[in-house]
Amino acid sequence: MSLQDRTQAVPKAAAPPQQDGKLGLALLVIAAAQLMLVLDNTIVTVALPSMQSALGLSESSLGWIVTAYALAFGGLLLAGGRAGDLFGRRRVFRIGLILFTGASLLGGLAQSGELLIIARVIQGAGAAIAAPTALSLLATTFPAGPARNKALGVYGAMGGLGSVVGLLLGGALTEYLSWRWVMFVNIPIALAVLIGTGVLVEGGRERGKVDFLGALTATLGFGSLVYAINRAGDKGFDSVTVIGLGAALVLLLAFVLIQRSSSTPMIPRGVLADRSRVGANLIMLLVGAGMLATFYFLTLYMQVVKGYAPMITGVAYLPFALGMGIAAGGIGPQLLARMSERTVVAIGLLIGILGMVWFSFIKPGQNPWAVLLPAQLVAGLGLGSVFVAVTIVSVRGVEPQATGAASGLVNTAQQIGGAIGLAGLAAAATAITDHELPGNMPHALTTGYSYGFLLGGALYLVALIVALTTLPATAPQHHQEGEAAPATL
Repeated sequence: MSLQDRTQAVPKAAAPPQQDGKLGLALLVIAAAQLMLVLDNTIVTVALPSMQSALGLSESSLGWIVTAYALAFGGLLLAGGRAGDLFGRRRVFRIGLILFTGASLLGGLAQSGELLIIARVIQGAGAAIAAPTALSLLATTFPAGPARNKALGVYGAMGGLGSVVGLLLGGALTEYLSWRWVMFVNIPIALAVLIGTGVLVEGGRERGKVDFLGALTATLGFGSLVYAINRAGDKGFDSVTVIGLGAALVLLLAFVLIQRSSSTPMIPRGVLADRSRVGANLIMLLVGAGMLATFYFLTLYMQVVKGYAPMITGVAYLPFALGMGIAAGGIGPQLLARMSERTVVAIGLLIGILGMVWFSFIKPGQNPWAVLLPAQLVAGLGLGSVFVAVTIVSVRGVEPQATGAASGLVNTAQQIGGAIGLAGLAAAATAITDHELPGNMPHALTTGYSYGFLLGGALYLVALIVALTTLPATAPQHHQEGEAAPATL
């Protein structure tokens, strides 16, 4: 069974400062877009059993409904950010929203698992075009200083909170309407965001081209890797698994070579010249890997082992949402005003590790107040602080002409990390569950999930080591002065 972007910028006159009312509306538009795009990673999770029943999906196909979106989103983000730099951020943002909306409609109407997975791929492509341009538009719309700091904090909070909101909303929609509404719900939100894009400031453009070959090799390479990991969990290291791993290695090596030889790479060389930025992206990759798999395991535990209905499953994620909101919207920014990002990230990861260890104590007949709910609150508090601090580090000091590429990089890390982490940890949990069989099925499943949580905690531990060795130990001068660097995510 299976558990499943150096070119010259074209100068433009700086946009005049906007009135506070328009800035507030602009923040609402950008935050709503980010929330919608990120929550779509997890909104389908609670609906997976209903999708499987309605469309006759196999266990392996069920996992691809989650990973197909994350792979397309993460694999094409850098190309999407570069396209915004070249063709106009607001224009490209709108194109991405339109594509995302059409795919949501297609998915909601799907009558087969294959068509639903295709819709999820197109959704991910639309999100990859819209997401990096959204934060670039934040930089061109909000003046540097307190206004941009506030907007950046809200944006970072949406990145972490969106995943949990998706679980809550998915449960309610599945329980009271249909699993199809986890797709349809995007349509009115996207249309409202499209109407509000007129308040956003376009900003300057560059000359150059989009490295579509690089985007293709990266996406196919990571896709092959995830496929091979999934198959290894199902079939072991057979010939098809080895071929998948070989294809992933060749494609990802080709991507690196293309980037090294290209005059207009998706990731400009200056973007990765800063050690702390590299570290921030590695941290986001590792945290993304652990977090998406955690939601997957928790959902299966609640619905398959505990027998919770979709709505109850969604509501059970409220402690995580509460912890994430408190940390990202309050505690995290307050800590960053007094401490270095390294300290804040380290504290957040330590708390996150504690939460994962706590999750590992789940049992089939356990009272949810003993482990499930308090561990979620703890994990949410830790990860919310991490998201805010890592977002700030990853967007600081980037040259204006590289804003789109840099803006896509940290989101790419989170999405690709989530896809790989889900595949790897689910495969490990499957192997452990199979080892416990034959026997009591709820016990065997719970044992697999428990070890999956511990492996997720191990990823957070690696992220902690990365933070301690790459992030600066003192607060940057601009933080002390209350000045933020241009937002670029």
